Amino acid sequence: TLKRRASPTFEDRNVDTRKRLKEDIPMEDIEENPMAPALISGQELADDLEEELLCGCCSGLLYRPVIVYPCQHYFCGRQVQSLIYNGGSNCPACRSISTSVSPSRVLQVMLDVLLRADPSRGRTEREKQQADDVYRPGQLFRIPTPREPSPEPAIAQPTEYARPCPHCPPVNRYGWNCPQPVPDPAADPDHAWLVDDGSPPGHAYCGNCENLMALQAPSTTKCDMCQVSFCGIGVQGRCIAASIALAHPHGMSDVGDLIQSSEVYECFDGNTVEVEIMLDYLTAQRISPKHIYRDIVEHVQNQPRRFAPLIELDLFSDAHGVVAGPNPPIDSPRHRICRLCATEVLLYGLKEWWIRERQKGFLEASVTDRPDCPDGSGCHRQKEHGKTVALNHIVTPNDPEPTDPSVPDPEANVEAEERTPTPPPQLEDDT
Repeated sequence: TLKRRASPTFEDRNVDTRKRLKEDIPMEDIEENPMAPALISGQELADDLEEELLCGCCSGLLYRPVIVYPCQHYFCGRQVQSLIYNGGSNCPACRSISTSVSPSRVLQVMLDVLLRADPSRGRTEREKQQADDVYRPGQLFRIPTPREPSPEPAIAQPTEYARPCPHCPPVNRYGWNCPQPVPDPAADPDHAWLVDDGSPPGHAYCGNCENLMALQAPSTTKCDMCQVSFCGIGVQGRCIAASIALAHPHGMSDVGDLIQSSEVYECFDGNTVEVEIMLDYLTAQRISPKHIYRDIVEHVQNQPRRFAPLIELDLFSDAHGVVAGPNPPIDSPRHRICRLCATEVLLYGLKEWWIRERQKGFLEASVTDRPDCPDGSGCHRQKEHGKTVALNHIVTPNDPEPTDPSVPDPEANVEAEERTPTPPPQLEDDT
């Protein structure tokens, strides 16, 4: 008794209300009712659906679709991956700043329905293989946030005469007077110092802002790697050589900077798969480039020669556009470092740091269980995606170097000769 009767509108209704395609409805019924909604065929529906599922970059049917947030435009996964590799951080369609990219299940389902109805609309196998070499299905993207431009240093305009440094005036706000003040060319042109004669006595040019500074000023620091001095005044946090353990590598604030740095891929001999594994690990463990730098510095300082091997490689020569000071003996103590030299230290030890980090056992079994390539890091095929996915090209520094079986080993020959008994000498027959 609690149930209500159906509306009289639906009583005695024998009309089939199921949806019917255009082919199932007689043409005369359509012609007699011009006010009826237009119906489209399955072919037209597939054409309209394909047009809506075109990639905004390559203008082809989507393959491994991903959505860019917050604008929600969608593209092929390969196209967005290539865009990020090239340093892009904006949506290719609307050019707005993007924060993240994720694969789209809804678009993939629509693509599957369309391709089941008409497989000829899909990509060729060659195109699919090329796309899979760039983008792994289901992969989440890290889009580096645009960096705020660094403050422009107050670079002195090139003139014929050197201008006084901030400590040269008798009255200055820094509380220290230069013992060898540079004459002001505007007030004393007869004693002005020519720029072509180099730096005035007791002065040098800052490695960051390139302004003249007093070498004995309390704010002046010198990098023990490149031997360039810094004023500590021009740009705060930049015009300084900090303690080696507390320095910050230039241009390496977070993982996004590592993604955009082509030098990181050069450290791994172009092995993009290993770099991506490392970047995923750094993101999951929340490890910053500064943390990696400190681990590398600690490891280098525990070595017998400390920073001497890096000095021998000339990693820090010509790092700045100013004249550096004289080089001390190669085994001299090193206490301070500039931001650019700190970046060189980071890139120098990044690969060996990753080798040591892999040994901690935090990586997935799918990564660590890969067999080692016989050629290790010297394999010329590690730039090929299929080769690097199947084999591990990272070898520890203590592993023996791979040998070429076609080249004879001289030590092996010596051992073989030692094991072969020497035949006794034959006596001459007197007869």
